[in-house]
Amino acid sequence: MGDVLDSMLDLMRRLPPTRIEENLDSLLNICPEYADDLLGSVDQPLKLLTDKASGREYLACDYNRDGDSYRSPWSNEYDPPLEDGTVPSSKLRRLEIAANDAFDTYREMYYEGGVSSVFLWDQDDGGFAGVVLFKKIINPDQNPSGEEEEKAENSTGSWQSIHVFEASERGRSAHYKLTSTIMLEMVTKTGEAGDVNLSGSLTRQNEVDATLSDQSSHIANTGRMIEDMEIKMRNLLQEVYFGKTRDIVFDLRSIEGMERAKQQKALQRELVGLIKR
Repeated sequence: MGDVLDSMLDLMRRLPPTRIEENLDSLLNICPEYADDLLGSVDQPLKLLTDKASGREYLACDYNRDGDSYRSPWSNEYDPPLEDGTVPSSKLRRLEIAANDAFDTYREMYYEGGVSSVFLWDQDDGGFAGVVLFKKIINPDQNPSGEEEEKAENSTGSWQSIHVFEASERGRSAHYKLTSTIMLEMVTKTGEAGDVNLSGSLTRQNEVDATLSDQSSHIANTGRMIEDMEIKMRNLLQEVYFGKTRDIVFDLRSIEGMERAKQQKALQRELVGLIKR
């Protein structure tokens, strides 16, 4: 069983991330007995829903899903309605409300738009776990101006962050385990270069011990962890995806004209001839 699941997960890592849902459906049709393990191990694109009570948008994923319903972080209600849906304890719910407000400020500072959601749940050992979600979509409808408008008309994409953590209190300190996944998609369409699709995902883990003064310390501690992790992963994505892609493009396609290249080669041959005399 382990070998089959590992093979499917390895295959999912190699297939285009823009078609995660389609590829998952294909694998589940072949091996339906692995549905729970596969769905629990593969991060899927975040869905954007609207809370009917407040009118505010929130993100839906496997961590706030119960059956076919999703719980809103704003009203704590499921959509479609679910009478016996899983909800956090009253103490944890208060922390969840405060965390949503805090990370909404973080989202505005770092992303300047997009949507964020935080969901917490109780664990059997007395601790708790949670997920912090961010999603920003880049599209031409953002009404840019001037030269930026022309570029935006041909560029679309999205940034999605999924930060899952576990918190275990140990007296006046807590131990945190964080697993972060970032899914990036950028599609550019230009007449000169054609269609360019740059997509991928990256997952990293970290563990930290931090002090506790009260329950709100959990928000500050996880916030620092997520901030540090996003900065590191953003730099890594820039180096791996954009840096390597630029190197490959420059190796395959010269940015200088053919006439200019011929002139440089002729000059090199002339210099070599002068040196040999």
